[in-house]
Amino acid sequence: MLFKLSWNNMKKSIKDYAIYFLTLVLGVAIFYMFNSIDSQQAMLQVSQSQREIIKMMISMLGFVSVFVAVILGLLIVYANNFLINRRKKEFGIYMSLGMGRRQISKIILMETIFVGIISLAIGIVVGVFASQFMSVLVAKMFEADMSEFQFVFSKDACVKTCIYFAVMYVAVMLFNTYTVSKYKLINLLNASKKNEKVKIKNPFLCLLVFIVATTMLGYAYWKVTGDASSLNTADKLLPPILMGIVSTVAIFWSLSGFIIQIVQKMKNTYLKGTNMFVLRQINNKINTMVVSMSVICLMLFMTISILSSSLSLRNTMGRELVEMTPVDLNLYKTANLPETYKEYGKERKSTKQQREDSKIPIEQTLKNNGLDMNVLKDMVEIPIYASNDLTWSDFLEDKLEQLKAKFPMLAYDTAEEIVKISDYNKIAKLYGIDEYELNDNEYIMICDFASMKEVRNEVLVDGNNSLTIAGKQYKSKYNECKNGFIVMSTSHTNTGIIVVPDNCPLTDDMKEIHFLAANYNDDTEEGKKKIEELFSKNDSALIQNLDKKGLDIEGLTKTRIMEGSIGLATIVTFIAIYLGVIFLIASSAILALKQLTDSSDNKQRYTILRKIGCDEKMINKSLFRQIGIFFGVPLLLAIIHSIFGIQFAVKMMAGLASEKDLLPSATATVVIIGVIYGAYFLATYFGSKNIIKEEE
Repeated sequence: MLFKLSWNNMKKSIKDYAIYFLTLVLGVAIFYMFNSIDSQQAMLQVSQSQREIIKMMISMLGFVSVFVAVILGLLIVYANNFLINRRKKEFGIYMSLGMGRRQISKIILMETIFVGIISLAIGIVVGVFASQFMSVLVAKMFEADMSEFQFVFSKDACVKTCIYFAVMYVAVMLFNTYTVSKYKLINLLNASKKNEKVKIKNPFLCLLVFIVATTMLGYAYWKVTGDASSLNTADKLLPPILMGIVSTVAIFWSLSGFIIQIVQKMKNTYLKGTNMFVLRQINNKINTMVVSMSVICLMLFMTISILSSSLSLRNTMGRELVEMTPVDLNLYKTANLPETYKEYGKERKSTKQQREDSKIPIEQTLKNNGLDMNVLKDMVEIPIYASNDLTWSDFLEDKLEQLKAKFPMLAYDTAEEIVKISDYNKIAKLYGIDEYELNDNEYIMICDFASMKEVRNEVLVDGNNSLTIAGKQYKSKYNECKNGFIVMSTSHTNTGIIVVPDNCPLTDDMKEIHFLAANYNDDTEEGKKKIEELFSKNDSALIQNLDKKGLDIEGLTKTRIMEGSIGLATIVTFIAIYLGVIFLIASSAILALKQLTDSSDNKQRYTILRKIGCDEKMINKSLFRQIGIFFGVPLLLAIIHSIFGIQFAVKMMAGLASEKDLLPSATATVVIIGVIYGAYFLATYFGSKNIIKEEE
């Protein structure tokens, strides 16, 4: 009998379960999708290093999944509590007919199991099909070959999803049993007649709190954007964060206290249609869930910021990878190696063979160790000079103390790197970047790392930019840094290279690095891969010969740089999307359930509206506006937070993310929020519309 009653109750209350069901299905589907990547990657044609990156990503997603499971578990408990409160009167009737609390608990238990099994099954089915699109996304991000693409079902992800959600449901069942055990018959029967107590706030106090909160928030915004460079440690970053949180709570607390007073004075607006009713409903909602609205706002802020920043990072890194890897190979080795040198903080002694090799070009070293130089083409080798007589401190001069206060983490005793103009132009021509000209008494500062460029430009813009190099005085040709680089990288990270005329009296003992750039002498992917292995595989003859002699030639290959960068960007993007979507679902579901609860509690008020002459169109319009404002207020404040939060994130990721990549990432974020937040909004509207039409 209880089984049949539970099944019929679930079918009868299906519209009540709509939001609950939608949340569970989305949660299960997303959980399965992100935990099935290990099965999807098996069919992708990727390199060994990419496989290692994917394994790392899978491991990190496993830890993130625990956090996600906790969020979803709390959300399910919250949603389930809404359903129980919605049916208090029904449970009271059961008890008045002689049914005990234990039997009611069994009914709720069976209903929970029914909904859980159905939502779990549908969620996994949705997740299985959606994960196929995830495979395409993974392949695109890792630029993998999908020629062996096939439909994949991840048994491990399915089992993991079932176990995690089974644990969540056990928690929900225990919560339900505890809740029902506290019910009293009189309270259940009168549940629909109880209203939340709303305290009237002093409007002048609320206005004062609002002004203080917005002022504090404005200061926090300025701190993370206008003075972001000073927030270089956790203790300095914490105050603006705390100010933002406190201000958000204060704004929601104060809004309900004075907004209604202001609108009431606008008679034409306040008395028009059902505006008075809508305003008071919204006022009561915000008044009774200040903390909840603040948490939702902050979660939406995190969603927008995480998604926009991570997608911007991905876009910037993808674009800059092409710019920063113009050739297949970079090699460099120390020039003029001393008898003792420091490596990783430890003092080491060099051999005679190492010291002699450090004086010859890289090309000669490669030939001496058995490399057929015909495997390379477009080869350019140059020396890079440095001297302890010219450090960053010497360049900064009178700006040093000011910049030390602003950027305390920089190593100001670092020697400046110096390159002759003809050598730099050889590299620039090979890379396809700007070449330059110099007079005999001029130098150019080449720098493309945003933060360092800003520092150096403060010196160059004043015109007090003369330098003594190898005993001769030079002045800057330009009052700003020029873009350029020598060593390939994942992004614009060149902190500064001084380009001097060819007649600059640089000596051989000032040579710091031998640097070589080249392309592979093969047009096929297979041929390039074989040449790549000569410089990257530990068992290649070249590397073994170098190791035997203790010779150290460092190298960067285009393939390795791109694979590593793509892997990092992909890990960040996947975790960001995972967390962002979960935060978004949680925020949307809490708002939806609160609105549905209020609609259930306020059915009598809508009945009164009908009695005083409001037709269904007016009532539905007032409901739509009420839900729209309810969903819109925390989102609006979250968007304002995000405008400044994203700017701060981009500044903190200087060289990795760019403001010009924010538009496409912001567009993608809008689409994601629009789909999920919009789906909950519509589900809430139609669910509330059905509830207020019910007869008492």
